[in-house]
Amino acid sequence: MSTTASDGGDDIRERAQQPMLASQRAKQNKTPSESSRTGRSQGYFPLGYKEGFSQWWANIPAATAEHTVLSYVPYLNKPPTHTKTGSAPPSVNGSAMPISDTTNRTASPVTTNSKTDPYGPRQWHSNLIRLSGKNRALNEFSVERVGEEVDQNLVMLHGYGAGLGFFYKNFEGLSRAKGWKLYALDLLGMGRSSRPPFKVYAKDRQGSITEAEDWFIDALEEWRAQKNIDRFTLLGHSLGGYMAVAYALKYPGHLNKLILASPVGIPEDPYAVNAEMPDPTESTIANEFSQSEDVIVNESNPKIPESAKTVADNNNFLNARSKAEANGKVSDKTTPSAPRRPLPKWLTYLWEANVISPFSFVRWAGPLGPRFVSGWTSRRFAHLPPEEAQALHEYSYSLFKQRGSSEYALAYILAPGAFARSPLIRRIQGVGRQMIAPNGSTISTVNPAGQKRETGVPVVLMYGENDWMDISGGYAAVEKLEEERAKALKSASGEEKAAENGSAKVMVIKKAGHHVYLDGWEQFNEVMLKEMKDVSGK
Repeated sequence: MSTTASDGGDDIRERAQQPMLASQRAKQNKTPSESSRTGRSQGYFPLGYKEGFSQWWANIPAATAEHTVLSYVPYLNKPPTHTKTGSAPPSVNGSAMPISDTTNRTASPVTTNSKTDPYGPRQWHSNLIRLSGKNRALNEFSVERVGEEVDQNLVMLHGYGAGLGFFYKNFEGLSRAKGWKLYALDLLGMGRSSRPPFKVYAKDRQGSITEAEDWFIDALEEWRAQKNIDRFTLLGHSLGGYMAVAYALKYPGHLNKLILASPVGIPEDPYAVNAEMPDPTESTIANEFSQSEDVIVNESNPKIPESAKTVADNNNFLNARSKAEANGKVSDKTTPSAPRRPLPKWLTYLWEANVISPFSFVRWAGPLGPRFVSGWTSRRFAHLPPEEAQALHEYSYSLFKQRGSSEYALAYILAPGAFARSPLIRRIQGVGRQMIAPNGSTISTVNPAGQKRETGVPVVLMYGENDWMDISGGYAAVEKLEEERAKALKSASGEEKAAENGSAKVMVIKKAGHHVYLDGWEQFNEVMLKEMKDVSGK
């Protein structure tokens, strides 16, 4: 589709990662604070002491909170919810999300028929998938279409500290796709997956980073093998997006498409790649400090032309960039500039000292825990109906107060400011270009003569119009991927050229922030269905 370059196109293409703190973003962008705009003064922790105490005293189990959130999935009033994990409130010293394999803790599938479900019949499942090793298991929620053969699989990974319930606005819409089965997983050590102790044994920098990444992606690969899924489409949000790229590089040959929703860790920051690594015996701190949801979903970003916020046009900013370069307005660079961001001294100290995690505050706070969590949830879910926002608040609190596990991996992956210690911009071009054996094996002992190279994987990067994540990094990644594709085609055989499947594009979701799947869920689902249809047609 041809497009007309807009003067605003280069602004967004060159927009680097924004500060994590909303107050810093407002100061940097010279935008008024929420209280200044609305005339309303709201404390940072809006939940009252009495209500917060009541929530703490109620101590709602994670399984119950997840069940409540999923009950808001359209046509699914009584979702299945296994209680093998998260069925009891955590103890004072924090439980390790113990696993119970008794029969009465399993959940029978729930089937919605065509009378109650206009897009059915569909079957919904809640399972805990045991992995090898001690206390390793992944929480899984899935939906499939009854009476249809499963031709394609979509696997969804959430972001840091979150859970699969955050995708509740997407399950119903995406499961309308014919021949598709959807799986949402809680990352190992997060959500209602088991929470084994996290520890890194490597002493060198790269070894520590690799161990932290492997914690997540090895579990995903073991889950895939257990499910006997050969190929699938992988969707990852934020940290889940980072891990999706790491998975594609370590375990090639299994992806039909890679979809990255506001992924963390793409751009390179001089400070992040040279900063000291945390002590392997300690923990970490990180958090997402989001701007007001009122700004995200109700205000348009003037720096982004309207033509770029449509589902149809995938390359508007690339075209705008080309025109600008032709006019000599833009320098040629594939790696966005990303200097160290000024962060509060207390945040930088705690992150680098690696002494606690953000969820430690929630666990230590006792009756004040729900109130602390409300400082995030009241802003993050402000655009949702009150009952849904309340359900997500209780769900978030039920997860945040669990014993710490893989939350401590973050300091090995990101430096203060949420920039990667091993930036994806240095390696994303390898997605879909790895060597694999004819049987799909990636073991290095395979005779090189018996190996062949992947012929590309379509990569889609989605960002919110008001995303604090690095949209410019997404476009830099597209350039890297396209350059690698052109290089591969130059030396490709006729058979390899015919099999070439690589492509890359950036898409912007209107009136959405970092949580694009929730802020702009209607357009997000529309984009996803088109991408899924594209996979089915190949």
